[in-house]
This record gives sequence, structure tokens and C-alpha cells, in this order.
Amino acid sequence: MDLDYALRVDEPAKLTDNSTAEEKSIYEKWERSNRMSLMIIKHSISDTIRGAMPEEENAKKFLSEIADRFIASEKVEACTLLSKLVTMRYNGKGNIREYIMEMSNLVTKMKALKLEFSQEILVYLAVGHVKKDCPKYHKWLAKKGLSKEPDTQ
Repeated sequence: MDLDYALRVDEPAKLTDNSTAEEKSIYEKWERSNRMSLMIIKHSISDTIRGAMPEEENAKKFLSEIADRFIASEKVEACTLLSKLVTMRYNGKGNIREYIMEMSNLVTKMKALKLEFSQEILVYLAVGHVKKDCPKYHKWLAKKGLSKEPDTQ
């Protein structure tokens, strides 16, 4: 049995009184495959996902709609993870190891969504280095003649 036939082949033209035996055979094969595919798909996904999807009689279109929904939810998840990663700061209290493990976990989830960051950005985010407070940065600016070193009082 060719269960995936309806997923590989577009729906043939609807049958009419003038349809040939070959056209009827092809349509019946596609229709059976489509029904079986829909049944398998709908029984394989969770009730939550199935309930959120509009009723569809074409297995290929149904899978396409599911894919579109997941792409949208991946974008939301990526934004949420990125926001979490950027706003995380170690406040000097608690276990630094847990803080680093939490950041590593967020980066792993982002990699699964195909979002990659350079090592420098991750170090910057982990350390929370702020240039305006950095004595080395102020010395570098002074050396370039762009600013004077901060006053030490």
C-alpha cells in the first residue's frame, strides 16, 4: 500500500461523468492514501495541536499548516530565549556555577533553533562587562586621546 502517495502527489482533478477508468483509478488511489494519511497524522499528534488546527481534508495541506504554526512558535521561543540571555546578570550572590549552567542551557536551546553566537558575545553576556565602568577602557580611551581617565578621589 502506498500510504504516502497523497503526500507526494498533488490531488488529481475531481471525477466527472466523463472521467476515464485510469483517471478514476488514480483518483481513488490518491483519495485512499489521503484518508489514511490524515487518520495517521491526526492520531499521531497531541490533542492540543490537533485542536488548534482548522479542519482540513487534504493531508499535504494539513502538514503544511502544522509546519507554519511551528515556525511561528519557534520565532517566539527564540525571542524569549534571547531576551532571557541578554537580561541575565550575575549579582554576586549565590552559586556562580548554577548561573553559568543556566546560561549554557539557554545557549544550547538557542543552538537547537539554529541561533549561534560568537564566543566573545557569550563571554560578554556571562561576565556582564560594562565598558563605561571599566578602568582599562578609560585608559585605552585616554591613550587614543578620546577621553581622559576617570578621576580617582
